[in-house]
Amino acid sequence: MVKPGYRFALFATLLAVVVVLLGAYTRLTHAGLGCPDWPGCYGFIGVPMSEHKQALAETRFPEAPVEVAKGWYEMVHRYFAGALGLVILGLAVQALRRRGEAQQPLKLPLFLLGLVTLQAAFGMWTVTLKLWPQVVTAHLLGGFATLSLLFLLTLGLSARFPPLAIPRRLRALAAGALLLVIGQIALGGWVSSNYAAVACVDLPTCHGEWWPAMDFANGFHLTQHIGPNYLGGQLDSDARTAIHMTHRLGALAVTLALLLLAWQLRRSGLARLATLLLMALGVQIGLGISNVVFHLPLPVAVAHNAGGALLLLVVVLINYRLRSPGHVALAASAGVASASRPIPLSQDSGSFELPRA
Repeated sequence: MVKPGYRFALFATLLAVVVVLLGAYTRLTHAGLGCPDWPGCYGFIGVPMSEHKQALAETRFPEAPVEVAKGWYEMVHRYFAGALGLVILGLAVQALRRRGEAQQPLKLPLFLLGLVTLQAAFGMWTVTLKLWPQVVTAHLLGGFATLSLLFLLTLGLSARFPPLAIPRRLRALAAGALLLVIGQIALGGWVSSNYAAVACVDLPTCHGEWWPAMDFANGFHLTQHIGPNYLGGQLDSDARTAIHMTHRLGALAVTLALLLLAWQLRRSGLARLATLLLMALGVQIGLGISNVVFHLPLPVAVAHNAGGALLLLVVVLINYRLRSPGHVALAASAGVASASRPIPLSQDSGSFELPRA
């Protein structure tokens, strides 16, 4: 039986998926500065549409001519992100009201409220610092973190997945795989924020070479100065090539780690989890290759972001299923997780099916 708040958490998770995809679309259509101010747009609540408002907007921001389409891409993303913030606020209030009830999460909803507040700040800095790559990447990571933690909250409230009695080394492997996936998502954000996705347009080589000329020092110069404007990127070809190639090598490392994890899951009797992981990995590899081969078409690029989110959620699910029974018992005593007893693998196939509430 699901716990109170499950439907609300599930709705928040689905809304977070929409926000992540809208953020990707905004970034990939170069609409991050579609509105040069925050939280409004040229000083208005929405994008200025009339000739009078557009003339006033260009008087206020002469360096940023009004582009209506890009303005709406940015504002729709902000509207949905604002709605998600309100939903997470509701989850936090609900958690506080039910904090005396057994097995009800409290710390995670409150942490999510703090995280989404920080995300709003990163959204503001993305605009005010003119797409500074460090802030753009942090904003992307914050979005994926919010989605993952909402998914984790939903899993806990579903009361559907008791911990499994599995070897400790498999838990360690799953945790390591999760860290690698997070690192690869960070690299993907760095590729996107520095406009390095098309720095290499051939596969498996780059510029016809296995190890082309690369400038890692400038490509990963994390303390670079701020401004004046990073729209379109400021790095030279060798620096962007270094970023792109690092992302490719990271993808190779993640692939090998996840293949090993899938093999170990199958050996441990969790065939369905292994299959789910392999499917998510295969889709993401295919989308990544398509981005290079077809020179970053917008639908494929957005789908690649969605694939990254899907792969992250699958690995989060695996780690949740493999969590230590001792941690569950401790969390239950504090009222933050399910108190379900661990079950032997012979009674569980590793399937994933959320309750319908």
